[in-house]
Amino acid sequence: MTPLETPLPGVSYVMPVLNEERDIRSAVESLVAQDYQGPFEILLALGPSVDRTNDVVAEMSAADPRIRSLANPVGSTPAGLNVAIRASVHPVTVRVDAHSVLPTDYTRLAVAALQRSGADNVGGIMKAEGRTPFEKAVARAYGSRVGLGGTPHHVGGVEGPTETAYLGVFLRSRLIEVGLFDEGIKRGQDWELNRRLRATGGTVWFTPDLVVTYRPRPSIRKLVRQFVATGLWRGELARRFPKANTVRYLVPPVMVISVLLGLLLGLIGLAAAVVGSPLAWASLGLAAPGVYLLFVVAAALLAARGESVRTRLWFLVVLPSIHFGWGFGFVFGFSSLTKNITAHTGR
Repeated sequence: MTPLETPLPGVSYVMPVLNEERDIRSAVESLVAQDYQGPFEILLALGPSVDRTNDVVAEMSAADPRIRSLANPVGSTPAGLNVAIRASVHPVTVRVDAHSVLPTDYTRLAVAALQRSGADNVGGIMKAEGRTPFEKAVARAYGSRVGLGGTPHHVGGVEGPTETAYLGVFLRSRLIEVGLFDEGIKRGQDWELNRRLRATGGTVWFTPDLVVTYRPRPSIRKLVRQFVATGLWRGELARRFPKANTVRYLVPPVMVISVLLGLLLGLIGLAAAVVGSPLAWASLGLAAPGVYLLFVVAAALLAARGESVRTRLWFLVVLPSIHFGWGFGFVFGFSSLTKNITAHTGR
């Protein structure tokens, strides 16, 4: 009988941590509070934080020996995950994010799904929940098709095989077998790892039974930075693996180019109309940004309905920030400029 065939195989929670003083305690407490009855350990890979994150982790480790901290001098997400996975001892690896809060039944349902499906990795839904009007606007964008494209791990769907999964509950042996996370990929490393799992005969499994609470970035600056970095690496991955591209990935960059080109042509056309030039027809280009503006307003009315006025107003800012941040990032990431830019985009 393999370890996974036992009723309650041991699980190792692995979490890269960097500057997460605000959220780290609630994230770890949600792991300790799991109703799973099997043995577990919590491995926190600590990057070079500049806030009190490491002090908070030290306090938790002193109070509970099942919480262990490990050094992650590189500070990146894939490096931290690999540090923690290598140090883990249990056959099931549960990836956790410092911005996530797991419901108490998460591990129990995830292990059951692994055993039921025979998959190498199981994931569920990222349910974004905000605390401020700005964060609530971001959460609404995350959970709507107009925000992040309507993938199952954002809006839900039918249980079954999938391309990738949010966070992930893995067979540790398969992680080791395919070489762990690629530390050269700072964002999108989960998609790339799942690609290797599938390419070597494995299965990635989605189940709507798993719902993880995710805390959005608390400011517009951090949100834009997040999506520019995500877009950069998505563009890089699209360049590395062109056969894996889908229309969903291409919509934001096409939208960004269309809106900017339309705006440029429109301004040229307006200037031409003033001087009586035949190029006045170019003002029709303003239709592109005009249509996008109407789309954003309609999305705010529909996707953010039921929210406060402040949240809906923030939605008008949040949605373009996500689209343009991701779209600009993708364009640069797909170009040869990627290697020069991604080094400065953080985790």
